[in-house]
Amino acid sequence: MEVGLLMLVGGVAAGLFGSLLGLGGGLLIVPLLTLGFGLPLRESVGVSLVCVIVTSSASAGIFLQRRQADLRLGMTLELFTAMGAIAGGLFAFLLDERVLAALFAGLLVYVAVTMARASTAAGSTTQNADRPAGPPYRRLPAAIVGSVGAGVFSALLGVGGGTVKVPVMHLLMGIPLRVATATSNLMIGITASASAFVYLIRGGIDVYAVGPTAVGVFIGATIGSRFGGRVHVRVLRLLFVVVLLFTAFEMARRAAFGA
Repeated sequence: MEVGLLMLVGGVAAGLFGSLLGLGGGLLIVPLLTLGFGLPLRESVGVSLVCVIVTSSASAGIFLQRRQADLRLGMTLELFTAMGAIAGGLFAFLLDERVLAALFAGLLVYVAVTMARASTAAGSTTQNADRPAGPPYRRLPAAIVGSVGAGVFSALLGVGGGTVKVPVMHLLMGIPLRVATATSNLMIGITASASAFVYLIRGGIDVYAVGPTAVGVFIGATIGSRFGGRVHVRVLRLLFVVVLLFTAFEMARRAAFGA
């Protein structure tokens, strides 16, 4: 009972951050379950993928209603992300868990550094925009390649691909950060569904951990999507970087020393 309650609380926090930052909550769920509750990393990834679907379902409708998300761009990139997610889901069961943890930590450090550098380089007009501009899109072919990579990382690491999608849209394509996070929230559910199906048929999802964690994620994502528009972009970016670096440290420690 106590463990389930703690998973519920952790899910609320993960869903809140995931909705605000367009990440799906996987960045916190995977370390929470592996480091906090001792769940094997591969099973934690499976649970995280289910929770990412919940995050997307809870927040996507609100972002669309507010017209903050770019539906056309999201569906274009998601086609390629889903392909990468299926391939990554098949490949994930061939890798050692410590290798997965090292990949996770490396990805987080890269994204955190990239976002921190962007905070000083981006103009204030672009950062504070909160409405999609629509096509034509800058560097779309490169963004497509990045989307395939996002799908692969989603399946391997259970993060929904938002850690790659948000920087790709914001830094590579010049999409405002708030629009990029809203669009990512639309996409991550489809990406995670493609990967979760592979985990499900291979028995990689712990149903006892999914229940309380997913309920908490739904509550947190609902709160985050309703109040995220009131949070300044600089605060979003700072939260993004801090959470990424802390999680990267913990996962790198696990990769180096094991459970």
